[in-house]
Amino acid sequence: MAHYRVTLLPGDGIGPEIMAVAVDVLKRVGQQLEIQFEFHEALMGGASIDATGNPLPAETLETCRDSDAVLLAAIGGTKWDSLPNDQRPERGLLGLRAGLGLFANLRPAQILPQLVDASTLKREVVEGVDIMVVRELTGGIYFGQPRGIFATETGEKRGVNTMVYSESEIDRIGRVAFETARKRSKRLCSVDKSNVLEVSQLWRDRITQLSQEYPDVELSHLYVDNAAMQLLRYPKQFDTIVTGNLFGDILSDAAAMLTGSIGMLPSASLGASGPGVFEPVHGSAPDIAGQDKANPIAQVLSAAMMLRYGLNEPEAANRIEQAVLKVLDQGDRTGDIMSAGMNLLGCRAMGEAIVKALD
Repeated sequence: MAHYRVTLLPGDGIGPEIMAVAVDVLKRVGQQLEIQFEFHEALMGGASIDATGNPLPAETLETCRDSDAVLLAAIGGTKWDSLPNDQRPERGLLGLRAGLGLFANLRPAQILPQLVDASTLKREVVEGVDIMVVRELTGGIYFGQPRGIFATETGEKRGVNTMVYSESEIDRIGRVAFETARKRSKRLCSVDKSNVLEVSQLWRDRITQLSQEYPDVELSHLYVDNAAMQLLRYPKQFDTIVTGNLFGDILSDAAAMLTGSIGMLPSASLGASGPGVFEPVHGSAPDIAGQDKANPIAQVLSAAMMLRYGLNEPEAANRIEQAVLKVLDQGDRTGDIMSAGMNLLGCRAMGEAIVKALD
């Protein structure tokens, strides 16, 4: 029997609710395929601030490092918005990525046929869309130095953030993107702002140079503003997209909304070695926390990505993904993806339906 140590970070808002569903699904598929999961829950985000004053306690990071994989739900909320920037829940997420060396974020945006009409875009625009955004995760403007709010000689405050990438950082994420494209349709679009930013000029130069190692992959380049427009105009032109931290943060959310609900999409954050972190791309939705209204599907699909990319258990991942498709085929919906004639379910009931579909 395979045995895996998994750290659970339920976080804030709807996090504990959707995490409970994912754990039930993992336990069931584990029973079916003789996979044993050893779950360890740890504090992170706002809940950790309330309990310890720290969004990422040292013991949480150590627990994650000792794991085979980390499953994260959601962090943050308006409750902690007034805290200083370095004490907010989001700093815990940045610390986790840096602490585990997670430099590559894989975010799929696939239009499921059952939900094509849930998109705010026309069916003919989004039908068949299947995009993978590869986002650099531990560099760029979110980590660059200097950063902060400083007083000038006149006493006026001045905010500073620094966008910086080295050749090795660009090459590292570029190789992940080219390898990912090879496993898909062998088309890679690199997104930058090289007409304005010197850091993007270096980005484009390195990605272009790296493409010589991957002659079977068709490489194209877009400026980030044009890429955002093209995602809405004709998203089917894209297969794999690679970009930096800031641009990837924005474009992956835009791609997510092509599907009709950000509550449907998982993500994987990977490093060169050690455990990866797997999480839904949506936020903590504090406005519906505790009301059994959350959509747990993105969390469940994040567990499937954990099995596929983190634990090398593709059969278990396939079973979970097929179970999700089955409940959608039978018309089960949470409120965010509800349409006429479908069955409206709460978070717990959707989880029960997915477990039943596994059987």
